[in-house]
Amino acid sequence: MEKIKNDEVGVNIIHKGVGNVTESDVLLAEASDAVILGFNIQIPSNTRLQADQSNVEIRSYNIIYQAVEDLKLAVEGLLKPELVEEVIGEAIVKEAFKIPKIGFIAGSKVTEGTIVRNAKARVIREDEEIAVGEIVSLKQLKDDAKEIREGFECGIGIDNFSKFKEGDIIVCYKIISIKRKLEVI
Repeated sequence: MEKIKNDEVGVNIIHKGVGNVTESDVLLAEASDAVILGFNIQIPSNTRLQADQSNVEIRSYNIIYQAVEDLKLAVEGLLKPELVEEVIGEAIVKEAFKIPKIGFIAGSKVTEGTIVRNAKARVIREDEEIAVGEIVSLKQLKDDAKEIREGFECGIGIDNFSKFKEGDIIVCYKIISIKRKLEVI
């Protein structure tokens, strides 16, 4: 069980012993903010009552692999998820327009995938990222749209950015959270 770890999280065994779980085990777990794991043991009723009153969790197992797997899943739950960027679509700016009450809009053509309103976006000019924001306005022929697919033209408004130029590329993306797994040695 001590091998269930990585650079970020791990298992800290405070006490190990043989025999049933005792009231002193519950007191130690309460003071250490720990969980009691038992294998092929009995838990006396007075010990269970004290654990319930102290909010100490006691887990008892009869198969060792279940204990190891349960502990591994608990430690994996402590790992920060890996954040991965997934590109949804790209559009090229054909012309910039100033719309009253809205601001500057990029008259664009979707060249790849889909452009989605409220998604994250970055503006790239001459292979350099010049702005990052959220798509706050997406219109097709003066009508609001939730998404525009490849091949169609649209108007794109990005929050806190108004200096669109012809040839800018707008990349629409989302951040995906991937649950990480532990590698047990």
